[in-house]
Amino acid sequence: MLRIAASPRLSILKRSLATHAATTPAVATVPPTRHDWAKDEVQRIYDTPLLDLVFRAASVHRQHHDPTKIQLCTLMNIKSGGCSEDCSYCSQSSRHTTATKASRLLDVEPVLEAARKAKDNGSTRFCMGAAWRDLAGRKRGFERILEMVREIRKMDMEVCTTLGMLSPSQAKQLKEAGLTAYNHNLDTSREFYPKVITTRSYDERLDTISAVRDAGISVCSGGILGLGESDADRVGLIWEVSNMPEHPESFPVNALVPIEGTPLENNEPVSHHVLLRTIATARIILPTTIIRLAAGRQTLSENEQAMCFMAGANAVFTGEQMLTTPCSPWDEDKTMMSRWGLEGMQSFEQKNVARKEKHRVESGPSPSTPEAAASEHSAGFA
Repeated sequence: MLRIAASPRLSILKRSLATHAATTPAVATVPPTRHDWAKDEVQRIYDTPLLDLVFRAASVHRQHHDPTKIQLCTLMNIKSGGCSEDCSYCSQSSRHTTATKASRLLDVEPVLEAARKAKDNGSTRFCMGAAWRDLAGRKRGFERILEMVREIRKMDMEVCTTLGMLSPSQAKQLKEAGLTAYNHNLDTSREFYPKVITTRSYDERLDTISAVRDAGISVCSGGILGLGESDADRVGLIWEVSNMPEHPESFPVNALVPIEGTPLENNEPVSHHVLLRTIATARIILPTTIIRLAAGRQTLSENEQAMCFMAGANAVFTGEQMLTTPCSPWDEDKTMMSRWGLEGMQSFEQKNVARKEKHRVESGPSPSTPEAAASEHSAGFA
């Protein structure tokens, strides 16, 4: 009988294949979140070829978040116009001649009605903005806002406010009322900031953020693209928040909507690739943070928005109106999300929010609510 000897190369190949087949795949480890980024490191990431950058950001996003989930937030202007600040992008400044007129702080019930409508349409975070520099001399108005926060929180919604600068004491009162998050954007880099605003310093913004964080409230802080800034300024903004002791719970990325009567009314719209590059870089540098695609989203096509979601954006404002600019309506957003296999987050689903809200969520509704009263009766007299 003729026997053919096995080739040495074939034997080696078989052993190699068997060895690899038997090896247990290594479990990918998630790198720790860094707070020591150097600015040139962030710049190198920002300058990566765009498709490579988006691919890397999408990979980081999937390590830390469910890529099918988008947080739906609704924003309401509860006190418009008449602000003493000189923010050059804002129609609510009393220093600019715009169509936005000053109004008084809204009563509680219209705000609660808007929150109920937002919840019915799928929003799980309700944000309230008042055009103020700070709360000095506004004791009665602040008490009304605290009541709004308490009542909306009873709806099992996340509650956010943006009211200008806060003292530590004011931040603590908001926390006790049930506030989930406080928005206080840095807007841009420290270097470019004086070209945009002169009535409030960069460090004053950082002081408010520190007061919010120290009170145990989640920080929402990001910026605006299209102010006339450079790529280095966009990098500087991301670098600034990356070196905070705790990364912001959410990082809004706004595209300037030029408004007639403001100093920036003739600015060119920011390009989609700049918006996408900023979102992707922020996702890599701030891996556990919610990246919010905010103002200007209604100017993007559906495909452009989908690319932003791929790059790591996982929150939007939806509803009838932003503070002073248009917003994509609920029905359009839900239809778009359905086409792309996306769905809304639940309240308190985001890990960083859940960590800060753990005790309050677990303790259930306030004893002043009917649900709590029934529970209390059952526990005490059954």
